[in-house]
Amino acid sequence: MITIIGRGHSGTRAISHTLTASGVFMGSVINESGDMLPPDDLYDACRVMAQYVVHLGNNQWDFSQLQTMPIDSAFEFLVKRYLRDVLGRKEPRGWKLPETTLIYPWIVRLFPEAHYIMWVRDPRDSILGAHLTDDLSDFGVPYDKPDDVLMQRAISWKYQRDIVRATPLPARRVEVRFEDFVLDQAAVLARLEDFLGMPLGKVIMRPETVGRWRTSDVDFSRFDHLFRQDMIEQGYA
Repeated sequence: MITIIGRGHSGTRAISHTLTASGVFMGSVINESGDMLPPDDLYDACRVMAQYVVHLGNNQWDFSQLQTMPIDSAFEFLVKRYLRDVLGRKEPRGWKLPETTLIYPWIVRLFPEAHYIMWVRDPRDSILGAHLTDDLSDFGVPYDKPDDVLMQRAISWKYQRDIVRATPLPARRVEVRFEDFVLDQAAVLARLEDFLGMPLGKVIMRPETVGRWRTSDVDFSRFDHLFRQDMIEQGYA
Protein backbone atom coordinates (compact mmCIF):
# COMPACT_ATOMS: atom_id res chain seq x y z
CA MET A 1 0.00 0.00 0.00
CA ILE A 2 1.19 3.47 -0.91
CA THR A 3 0.27 6.86 0.48
CA ILE A 4 1.46 10.34 -0.40
CA ILE A 5 2.25 12.76 2.40
CA GLY A 6 2.40 16.42 1.41
CA ARG A 7 0.66 19.71 2.03
CA GLY A 8 -2.00 20.93 -0.38
CA HIS A 9 -0.48 22.81 -3.33
CA SER A 10 2.79 20.94 -2.98
CA GLY A 11 2.27 19.24 -6.34
CA THR A 12 1.07 15.90 -4.97
CA ARG A 13 -1.35 15.50 -7.87
CA ALA A 14 1.67 14.75 -10.09
CA ILE A 15 2.63 11.62 -8.17
CA SER A 16 -1.01 10.58 -7.70
CA HIS A 17 -1.56 10.71 -11.48
CA THR A 18 1.73 8.89 -12.00
CA LEU A 19 0.65 6.03 -9.75
CA THR A 20 -2.79 5.83 -11.36
CA ALA A 21 -1.24 5.77 -14.84
CA SER A 22 1.10 3.00 -13.67
CA GLY A 23 -1.70 0.66 -12.60
CA VAL A 24 -1.93 1.48 -8.90
CA PHE A 25 -5.52 1.51 -7.61
CA MET A 26 -5.96 4.96 -6.04
CA GLY A 27 -9.68 4.74 -5.25
CA SER A 28 -12.94 4.22 -7.12
CA VAL A 29 -13.63 7.96 -7.30
CA ILE A 30 -10.76 10.40 -7.89
CA ASN A 31 -10.97 14.11 -8.66
CA GLU A 32 -8.77 16.06 -11.08
CA SER A 33 -6.24 16.65 -8.31
CA GLY A 34 -5.84 12.91 -7.80
CA ASP A 35 -7.62 12.98 -4.42
CA MET A 36 -9.59 9.92 -3.37
CA LEU A 37 -13.22 10.85 -2.73
CA PRO A 38 -15.37 11.27 -0.73
CA PRO A 39 -13.01 12.82 1.85
CA ASP A 40 -15.40 13.55 4.72
CA ASP A 41 -14.47 10.61 6.94
CA LEU A 42 -10.79 11.50 6.77
CA TYR A 43 -11.58 15.15 7.49
CA ASP A 44 -13.47 14.05 10.60
CA ALA A 45 -10.55 11.81 11.57
CA CYS A 46 -8.31 14.91 11.44
CA ARG A 47 -10.59 16.62 13.95
CA VAL A 48 -10.49 13.59 16.26
CA MET A 49 -6.70 13.44 16.37
CA ALA A 50 -6.33 17.22 16.71
CA GLN A 51 -7.86 16.97 20.18
CA TYR A 52 -4.60 15.43 21.38
CA VAL A 53 -2.27 18.05 19.90
CA VAL A 54 -0.97 20.47 22.53
CA HIS A 55 -0.52 24.07 21.42
CA LEU A 56 2.49 25.65 23.12
CA GLY A 57 1.99 29.10 21.62
CA ASN A 58 4.22 31.03 19.23
CA ASN A 59 3.52 28.54 16.40
CA GLN A 60 4.85 25.58 18.38
CA TRP A 61 3.07 22.32 19.22
CA ASP A 62 3.73 19.23 21.32
CA PHE A 63 2.94 16.03 19.40
CA SER A 64 4.61 13.65 21.83
CA GLN A 65 1.54 11.91 23.22
CA LEU A 66 0.42 10.99 19.70
CA GLN A 67 3.35 8.56 19.50
CA THR A 68 2.45 6.53 22.60
CA MET A 69 -1.20 6.96 23.58
CA PRO A 70 -3.85 4.49 22.39
CA ILE A 71 -5.24 5.55 19.03
CA ASP A 72 -8.76 6.89 19.47
CA SER A 73 -11.21 4.22 18.28
CA ALA A 74 -13.32 6.83 16.50
CA PHE A 75 -10.25 7.86 14.49
CA GLU A 76 -9.48 4.30 13.43
CA PHE A 77 -13.10 3.70 12.43
CA LEU A 78 -13.22 6.86 10.31
CA VAL A 79 -9.90 6.23 8.57
CA LYS A 80 -10.71 2.64 7.73
CA ARG A 81 -14.15 3.62 6.46
CA TYR A 82 -12.55 6.25 4.22
CA LEU A 83 -10.08 3.63 2.95
CA ARG A 84 -12.52 0.74 2.60
CA ASP A 85 -12.10 0.57 -1.20
CA VAL A 86 -8.31 0.58 -0.90
CA LEU A 87 -8.05 -1.84 2.01
CA GLY A 88 -10.20 -4.38 0.19
CA ARG A 89 -7.80 -4.65 -2.77
CA LYS A 90 -4.91 -7.05 -3.23
CA GLU A 91 -3.22 -5.38 -6.23
CA PRO A 92 -0.92 -2.36 -5.75
CA ARG A 93 -3.10 0.25 -4.13
CA GLY A 94 -2.93 3.53 -2.30
CA TRP A 95 -4.49 6.91 -1.81
CA LYS A 96 -3.75 10.60 -1.97
CA LEU A 97 -5.45 13.31 0.05
CA PRO A 98 -3.38 16.25 1.34
CA GLU A 99 -5.18 16.26 4.70
CA THR A 100 -3.57 12.87 5.42
CA THR A 101 -0.51 14.90 6.45
CA LEU A 102 -2.50 16.34 9.37
CA ILE A 103 -2.88 12.82 10.82
CA TYR A 104 0.47 11.39 9.75
CA PRO A 105 1.53 10.16 13.24
CA TRP A 106 -1.48 7.88 13.60
CA ILE A 107 -1.48 6.82 9.94
CA VAL A 108 2.07 5.52 10.42
CA ARG A 109 0.99 3.63 13.52
CA LEU A 110 -2.05 2.12 11.79
CA PHE A 111 -0.16 1.20 8.61
CA PRO A 112 3.50 0.65 9.58
CA GLU A 113 4.23 -1.49 6.49
CA ALA A 114 2.88 1.02 3.94
CA HIS A 115 5.14 2.83 1.48
CA TYR A 116 5.25 6.55 2.30
CA ILE A 117 6.11 9.03 -0.44
CA MET A 118 7.02 12.26 1.36
CA TRP A 119 6.37 15.07 -1.11
CA VAL A 120 7.84 18.54 -0.56
CA ARG A 121 7.82 21.82 -2.46
CA ASP A 122 9.33 25.24 -1.97
CA PRO A 123 6.96 26.79 0.60
CA ARG A 124 7.00 30.10 -1.26
CA ASP A 125 5.27 28.39 -4.19
CA SER A 126 3.13 26.21 -1.95
CA ILE A 127 1.37 29.09 -0.17
CA LEU A 128 0.52 31.10 -3.29
CA GLY A 129 -2.75 29.19 -3.79
CA ALA A 130 -5.66 28.71 -1.40
CA HIS A 131 -6.23 25.28 0.13
CA LEU A 132 -8.67 23.72 2.62
CA THR A 133 -5.90 23.35 5.18
CA ASP A 134 -5.00 27.05 5.15
CA ASP A 135 -6.96 27.60 8.36
CA LEU A 136 -5.90 24.82 10.72
CA SER A 137 -8.84 25.48 13.04
CA ASP A 138 -11.16 24.07 10.35
CA PHE A 139 -9.61 20.69 11.22
CA GLY A 140 -9.60 21.25 14.98
CA VAL A 141 -5.91 22.13 15.26
CA PRO A 142 -5.27 24.67 18.04
CA TYR A 143 -3.27 27.75 17.02
CA ASP A 144 -3.21 31.52 17.25
CA LYS A 145 -5.13 32.41 14.11
CA PRO A 146 -3.96 35.58 12.35
CA ASP A 147 -6.24 37.71 10.17
CA ASP A 148 -3.67 37.57 7.36
CA VAL A 149 -4.60 34.71 5.00
CA LEU A 150 -1.06 34.29 3.68
CA MET A 151 0.23 34.05 7.25
CA GLN A 152 -2.40 31.38 7.95
CA ARG A 153 -1.06 29.40 4.99
CA ALA A 154 2.51 29.82 6.17
CA ILE A 155 1.64 28.63 9.68
CA SER A 156 -0.25 25.67 8.21
CA TRP A 157 2.80 24.81 6.12
CA LYS A 158 5.04 24.92 9.20
CA TYR A 159 2.60 22.86 11.27
CA GLN A 160 2.52 20.11 8.67
CA ARG A 161 6.31 20.04 8.44
CA ASP A 162 6.56 19.96 12.23
CA ILE A 163 4.16 17.05 12.63
CA VAL A 164 6.07 15.03 10.02
CA ARG A 165 9.39 15.81 11.72
CA ALA A 166 8.01 14.79 15.13
CA THR A 167 6.91 11.35 13.89
CA PRO A 168 9.31 8.38 14.00
CA LEU A 169 10.34 7.36 10.50
CA PRO A 170 8.27 4.53 9.00
CA ALA A 171 10.13 1.47 7.70
CA ARG A 172 9.42 2.36 4.06
CA ARG A 173 9.83 6.05 3.27
CA VAL A 174 11.22 8.15 0.42
CA GLU A 175 11.32 11.95 0.11
CA VAL A 176 10.82 13.66 -3.24
CA ARG A 177 11.02 17.34 -4.09
CA PHE A 178 8.38 18.54 -6.55
CA GLU A 179 10.98 20.63 -8.34
CA ASP A 180 13.17 17.58 -8.98
CA PHE A 181 10.18 15.68 -10.35
CA VAL A 182 9.40 18.52 -12.76
CA LEU A 183 12.94 19.18 -13.95
CA ASP A 184 14.37 15.63 -13.97
CA GLN A 185 11.40 13.27 -13.95
CA ALA A 186 13.39 10.30 -15.28
CA ALA A 187 15.85 10.35 -12.37
CA VAL A 188 13.07 10.69 -9.78
CA LEU A 189 11.04 7.90 -11.38
CA ALA A 190 14.09 5.64 -11.23
CA ARG A 191 14.33 6.27 -7.47
CA LEU A 192 10.61 5.65 -7.01
CA GLU A 193 10.68 2.47 -9.10
CA ASP A 194 13.45 1.13 -6.90
CA PHE A 195 11.51 2.14 -3.78
CA LEU A 196 8.18 0.66 -4.90
CA GLY A 197 9.55 -2.31 -6.85
CA MET A 198 7.42 -1.60 -9.92
CA PRO A 199 7.71 0.30 -13.23
CA LEU A 200 6.21 3.78 -13.40
CA GLY A 201 4.97 5.74 -16.39
CA LYS A 202 5.75 9.37 -17.13
CA VAL A 203 3.25 12.22 -16.88
CA ILE A 204 3.43 15.64 -18.51
CA MET A 205 4.97 18.29 -16.26
CA ARG A 206 5.35 22.03 -16.90
CA PRO A 207 8.67 23.69 -16.00
CA GLU A 208 6.91 27.00 -15.37
CA THR A 209 5.35 25.54 -12.21
CA VAL A 210 8.77 25.81 -10.53
CA GLY A 211 9.69 29.13 -8.92
CA ARG A 212 6.40 30.94 -9.44
CA TRP A 213 7.08 32.89 -6.26
CA ARG A 214 9.79 34.83 -8.10
CA THR A 215 7.19 36.75 -10.13
CA SER A 216 4.86 37.28 -7.16
CA ASP A 217 4.57 40.60 -5.35
CA VAL A 218 4.46 38.82 -1.95
CA ASP A 219 7.14 39.81 0.58
CA PHE A 220 8.25 36.33 1.58
CA SER A 221 10.84 37.63 4.04
CA ARG A 222 8.10 38.01 6.65
CA PHE A 223 7.76 34.22 6.72
CA ASP A 224 11.45 33.58 7.38
CA HIS A 225 10.80 32.59 11.00
CA LEU A 226 8.41 29.88 9.79
CA PHE A 227 10.23 28.64 6.69
CA ARG A 228 13.94 29.01 7.26
CA GLN A 229 14.77 25.72 9.02
CA ASP A 230 12.94 23.56 6.50
CA MET A 231 14.15 25.52 3.50
CA ILE A 232 17.72 24.87 4.58
CA GLU A 233 17.06 21.18 5.22
CA GLN A 234 15.35 20.74 1.83
CA GLY A 235 17.87 22.73 -0.17
CA TYR A 236 15.69 25.75 -1.00
CA ALA A 237 17.63 28.39 0.92
